[in-house]
Amino acid sequence: MNDTRTDNPGTRAAVPPVAPAAAARPWALWRRQAFSVCRLELKRNILGRRIIPVYILATLPVVVFFLRFVAMTLFTGGERSLGFAADLYGAVFQTFMLRFVFYFGCVWVFMNLLRGEILDRSLHYYFLAPVRRDVLLAGKYIAGVITTSLAFTASTLAAYFFLYLPHDSASVSGVFFHGPALRYLFDYLLVVVLACVGYGAVFLLMGALFKNPVIPAVGILVWEWGIFLLPPVLKKISIAYYLQSLCPTQFNNGPIQILAEPSPPLIAIPGIILVSALLLFLASLRTRRMEISYGME
Repeated sequence: MNDTRTDNPGTRAAVPPVAPAAAARPWALWRRQAFSVCRLELKRNILGRRIIPVYILATLPVVVFFLRFVAMTLFTGGERSLGFAADLYGAVFQTFMLRFVFYFGCVWVFMNLLRGEILDRSLHYYFLAPVRRDVLLAGKYIAGVITTSLAFTASTLAAYFFLYLPHDSASVSGVFFHGPALRYLFDYLLVVVLACVGYGAVFLLMGALFKNPVIPAVGILVWEWGIFLLPPVLKKISIAYYLQSLCPTQFNNGPIQILAEPSPPLIAIPGIILVSALLLFLASLRTRRMEISYGME
């Protein structure tokens, strides 16, 4: 009887089996590299001079509600409807904070992740390092999201604090612990983080595609501001629509707005995350083919 088994040790050594640990090793390496890039970018973002405009923008809502606190304390004794205060915060959050402060803060941070490096003539140092460009982009993006989220969540918390500061402490305590105020605050903080995630991906892609990303940033701003005039189908092609849908109070733009049902959270939250992932993928494709020519900038 012939035994057809192949027991030649040389044959087995020629094609070694792939161990699961070896197959997963690239992902572990890319994760460490992305973390290292993120840590380096965080130091530059949080402590560098380039972040100063973001800090200035983040203080604007705090100044607005601090001035309201001073005015109410001096002229009205601090008494005003808490329901009116919640509606006021919702209007200021959606019109001023979301569409101006957070928007331009993300424009400044995420467009500079690539364009700023090119203007500083330092991007080639990253590209010469033994790091995949998409891993480099992921690390920069995560650092940008963390930086903007920290700045704008702190701004949101401080503004919320001054919103209720002039009111009676017993009434405020009841609204927070037996009413919707605390839940509203969590909703606003979630919107802030998602705004940084969504707008960050948009402007990172714009920075990778355009030499002068200011023009597309203005065009996107006009679109985001004008969504209340758009039909319901076109409203959904906007990050502001989904962010506004997640706000605890809905702001009325007046009689000229075209009404549309807010997007439910089960659609709005995954939608922003998936669109951001798609935009990051497109930015990574562009970055892989990017050639640096400082003389053309």
